Amino acid sequence: MTVVDFELPTGLEAREPVEARGLTRDGVRLMVSRGSEVSHHRFTELPRLLSPGDLLVVNNSATLPSAIDASAFDASGVRVHVSTEQSDGTWLVELRTGTPEAGLELKVPGGSLTLVRPFTGRLWVARADVGEGRVAFLTRHGWPIRYSYTDQDWPLHVYQNAYATEPGSAEMPSAGRPLTGRVLAELAGRGVLVAPVTLHTGVASAEVDEPPYPEWYHVPASTARLIEHVRASGHRVIAVGTTVVRALESAVAGPPCGWTSLVIEPDHVVRSVDGLLTGLHEPRASHLKMLTAVAGEQALRAAYAEALRERYQWHEFGDVHLILGGHMGGI
Repeated sequence: MTVVDFELPTGLEAREPVEARGLTRDGVRLMVSRGSEVSHHRFTELPRLLSPGDLLVVNNSATLPSAIDASAFDASGVRVHVSTEQSDGTWLVELRTGTPEAGLELKVPGGSLTLVRPFTGRLWVARADVGEGRVAFLTRHGWPIRYSYTDQDWPLHVYQNAYATEPGSAEMPSAGRPLTGRVLAELAGRGVLVAPVTLHTGVASAEVDEPPYPEWYHVPASTARLIEHVRASGHRVIAVGTTVVRALESAVAGPPCGWTSLVIEPDHVVRSVDGLLTGLHEPRASHLKMLTAVAGEQALRAAYAEALRERYQWHEFGDVHLILGGHMGGI
């Protein structure tokens, strides 16, 4: 099975949050896939597209300002993205400028980062001598990661979900960005349940076809019990974001808490959810492998062709896609 590939016009890359255009976060568009059938909505219609007793599972990880400026031995400027912190206290970092090599010492506010060895892909293991933990250090000295398709820096609150309570993500789990208090209240009023998991995302700047990095997750016992109850009652479990699917599928196959290296390939049978609310992903991104497992290849191709035709907006500030049905084992 091939990875879904297509050409993404630059005009479909969301360069700013919808708030910059005078809208609220929930003013984005929502494409709904039911197998090969596709329909188009505003995100504010979501509560009426779900049923009483359905469950939305959200990722409550809060975004850290994970980009910092540093200088190397020669005092040249280096831009660093801090991905995750490992159990031994080392950090995984990505140099966005400069050339990484073992022993390179990067001067940062309050101390230094020293590259120890390559980790995987673009990431390096770094020894952090900064006198405080990653969360405290980045909160004090960092700013949100952004990529070239955005036009300017935006403040951290733009990258926080309404329900984010657990600081730890290098980048925003952005599928839930349009879930405003207004939409959440209407969901509750219509009997749609919401429960959290935690998965702290690493950097998302992997090369094409590069798998996601190991990430820390936690599926609370209360959420696991609620999922069982909802499924036993004949209702649907909808993951808000690919991070939620990764956390839940990791808990199905292993412990409820820990580090996961799970990569959900197209032939993976998704057992934990019956639907997925997600953003629109770049051509050949590893996320599309998971979406193929969820929706099926032909249905996903049809949906993305429709999104391109209808000029949906991509990336974290863009429109969203609700996948119902497909290949998921729970249906």
